[in-house]
Amino acid sequence: MESSRVRFGTSGARGLVADMNNEVCFAYTSAFLKAISVVSGRVALAIDLRPSSPEIAAACAAAIRYAGLSVDYCGAIPTPALAAYAQAQEIPGIMVTGSHIPFDRNGIKFYAATGEITKTDEARIADAVVSIPCDGLTMTLPEVNRGAYQNYLDRYLQFFPDQCLAGMKLGFYEHSSVARDLLRELLQSLGAEVVSLGRTDQFVPIDTEAVSDADVQQARRWAEQYAFDAILSTDGDGDRPLLGDEEGRWFRGDVAGILCAQYLGAQALVTTVSSNTAVELCRAFVQVKRTRIGSPYVIEGIEQLIESGVQTVVGYEPNGGFLVGTSLKKNGKILLPLMTRDAVLPILCLLILARENACKVSGLTQRLPTRYTASDRLQDFPTDTSREILLDLAASPAAINGLMAGLSGKVVKLDQTDGLRIFLEGDEIVHFRPSGNAPELRCYAESATQERSEYLVQASLQRMQTKRVV
Repeated sequence: MESSRVRFGTSGARGLVADMNNEVCFAYTSAFLKAISVVSGRVALAIDLRPSSPEIAAACAAAIRYAGLSVDYCGAIPTPALAAYAQAQEIPGIMVTGSHIPFDRNGIKFYAATGEITKTDEARIADAVVSIPCDGLTMTLPEVNRGAYQNYLDRYLQFFPDQCLAGMKLGFYEHSSVARDLLRELLQSLGAEVVSLGRTDQFVPIDTEAVSDADVQQARRWAEQYAFDAILSTDGDGDRPLLGDEEGRWFRGDVAGILCAQYLGAQALVTTVSSNTAVELCRAFVQVKRTRIGSPYVIEGIEQLIESGVQTVVGYEPNGGFLVGTSLKKNGKILLPLMTRDAVLPILCLLILARENACKVSGLTQRLPTRYTASDRLQDFPTDTSREILLDLAASPAAINGLMAGLSGKVVKLDQTDGLRIFLEGDEIVHFRPSGNAPELRCYAESATQERSEYLVQASLQRMQTKRVV
């Protein structure tokens, strides 16, 4: 694996499809099973809709069989559906998905019976020594077990009130999301009228943190054409949501996270250092804990709060993925923990919150302090280059002030928890971070208006582009 060029990123092992051959995928799966000491029973296996995913899954399945275990093949389902099923069955799970990253890449995400693997587990997997047979590195995938699909549907049908979305007309940008059929069924079962939009067999890499201009404009055209109450979508594997209001304006994931946590009545939450500061300013939570970017760090933070005695804890990332750390009770119903990113829960919570408050979806943001965030990325920007530039900037006050000169006020302080987060006079923030999943430099900004935040992101990325070592 060391020479394969497939590495653990923010979430799972990822690499170019060309590098994820049968031997590499077999080796990673074998190392995972060895690292978590699985010697008997079943392993749940599922895929997203990338054309490369079935072949990768076939190699993972062969490794499961080689280890003396049985393959519980769940077919094409959202990542959180696979995680919820593995948790309910108390078995390991493997999800073949590249999430939102470009078409030419894919990945494998691993779950122990207790939930998403930790950074310590990742290190054990990377260091594991495994034997690879000369042949039998792939196999025909077994018949699909629909149990995981139904388990995930039931999770939300049993928690939310019957027909709670009745009367709502929703546009569903389905594209190539593996969640499209399940989420459509769920929304219709809760009473909504659902109109399919943009369904395609060609894989579309939707990034919920850096929504393309084309998707921004398309959502507004759909809203005008159909008079929807809301427009919704997810990324490719269904763990990151997109929710747009009645005018087709996409919610930021960190704003959706705050509103979702409020609806669920959480006492405390964990989010990443890059999330909107409205989470503290709204004073809705007893405790807010900030972490590095990535679900393993959010999960670690959730576990720390639980250990400290906090009764109800949730978490979210700026991409909108929402994690339930403890059982939650609402309207006499119990929602069990699910310690992995989920796109469906925040979508449902915000839609129902709008209904319960007799307001349009756009009106939900009026419940929060007026802090606005924006984000974008420079693609094909090598990770090592990003890190070198950010280290140089952090070490030189003159360099960092020079970079930001004329964009905002003076630099007040720096935070290097994850990348380089720059606090500026006038309560503005610019945050640079190398992506953990792809060769990209991401930029986040926060200010008093959406327009100002978007300007800061674009202007900052333009300046960083000039620093790239060719």
